[in-house]
Amino acid sequence: MDLGIKDRVAIVTGGSRGLGRFSALALAREGVRVAICGRTKETLDKTTEELRAVGVSAIGVVADVGEPEAAQLVYDRAVSELGPVDILVNNVGSRRGSTVMDTSEEKFREAFELNLFAGLRLMRIAIPGMKARRWGRIVNIASVWGREYGGSADYMSAKASLIALTKYAAVELVKDNVLVNSVAPGSIVHPGGSWDRFSTEQPPEVVQEFIDRNLPAGKFGWPEPVADVVTFLASERASLIAGACINVDGGQGRSLI
Repeated sequence: MDLGIKDRVAIVTGGSRGLGRFSALALAREGVRVAICGRTKETLDKTTEELRAVGVSAIGVVADVGEPEAAQLVYDRAVSELGPVDILVNNVGSRRGSTVMDTSEEKFREAFELNLFAGLRLMRIAIPGMKARRWGRIVNIASVWGREYGGSADYMSAKASLIALTKYAAVELVKDNVLVNSVAPGSIVHPGGSWDRFSTEQPPEVVQEFIDRNLPAGKFGWPEPVADVVTFLASERASLIAGACINVDGGQGRSLI
């Protein structure tokens, strides 16, 4: 299937590793020019070379999008080196605490800064150009634990807010052909990720108990299906999808909505 996005320009935050890396590579295979950002130059350089090996232009920008000034830096570099930004994938996110009582207000703020405001800032920068060109795709990486109970209090709260922001922006922007959606991955294993560490550091019986209790597929998820859904939502083919939150979790989520 031709997704109709060859030569479009995308920003993928946290694109040097994990789900961001897989999403960036999936977009590159569709001919998209990709700007990725991350905090570690070595990892960025490696992934940027992988993207270029696919046959597209790509850049890596050293930036921590949890810092307010980073959004404009990343956007400006993407525009100056690749062209106007058509696709934004807000992938950066992480937990900072645990329970309500054991997570400080500071940790809650850090979680919202990374999981919500980092994406919001880039959205606000990218949307005017998308509206002017009457074409844009924004995909926010949420979590199954933003749709229903699970994870830590700060992470669940921040991801739920990201899903709500996605819905609001989608309704506001769909008339301009700027489509905003979110993806809610389940427990996905990738090198260096939290579920990779859990799987290797916890006793086998603890890992199996988690799988039996939470994962109907009988195993952890893997990154490629998430990246494929992100790429589809970023495409011309997804022209009637706006405000959706799509689970990619092997049935892990139990919610009907």
